[in-house]
Amino acid sequence: MSKRKSRRDPARSRTGYYLVGAMVVAAIIGYLLLSSPLLGHNVAPTTSTRSSSFSATTTASKPIILYVNQGNGVVNGSNLNSLLQVASSHGFNTIFFQIYRSGTLLFTDGALTQFAAAAHGQGLRIFFALYFTNSTQKIPSSIYADGEDGINLDMSTLPLATQTGLFSSLSSAYSGQTAITTTDPTLALSPSLLVVETYGAGGEQYVHRGIIASVGVFATSGSQDYAQQFKYALDNSDGVMVFDYAGLVKAGY
Repeated sequence: MSKRKSRRDPARSRTGYYLVGAMVVAAIIGYLLLSSPLLGHNVAPTTSTRSSSFSATTTASKPIILYVNQGNGVVNGSNLNSLLQVASSHGFNTIFFQIYRSGTLLFTDGALTQFAAAAHGQGLRIFFALYFTNSTQKIPSSIYADGEDGINLDMSTLPLATQTGLFSSLSSAYSGQTAITTTDPTLALSPSLLVVETYGAGGEQYVHRGIIASVGVFATSGSQDYAQQFKYALDNSDGVMVFDYAGLVKAGY
């Protein structure tokens, strides 16, 4: 910065000249202190939000679902925290929690409300999964207000007309997200999340955008095979579902 030269008689007021100069310097220093993000503010260092397996960007943009099949291993209030810890530590952001099997609601609405709150407390979304085995079974509508993020219909063994009726009934009365877990890659229904069970021999041919692909722990030969199938499903579809929690824990992946 060049010095400002006085056009007046320098002997007239040298003291005033120095005073003005000091004020200018002080003003410049004050401006730098206020405008610099390092000098004027306490800036917290940027920290990584990467989980053990996935970046935060990945987990935020696609559903990474852990399915809980009560037929393979019971999960209730006594061991729910173990499920939530496994889900969080493995990079899952959503749980499909089976609450209905073969026409029987396994939990009270009060318990389901607590399960939903516990999942949300860990930053996880939770869908209540309903497993149907015959055409006479109905959706338990009392669960619509239990705090879940969505409801999943697991009904592949039913005739298409019955599946269509159940999905229509859910869509017309329920305000949350809807999901369908199916073994039929050509299923002509359009829930919020369409999960196709693509695990097993030849399943990769059905992995594509527009569906959520799946990994069956029972259909993997080891942790490396599991990781490869998981990555392929996640990279080439709209998300991934792992079937299921009990198998994942037993395998130790």
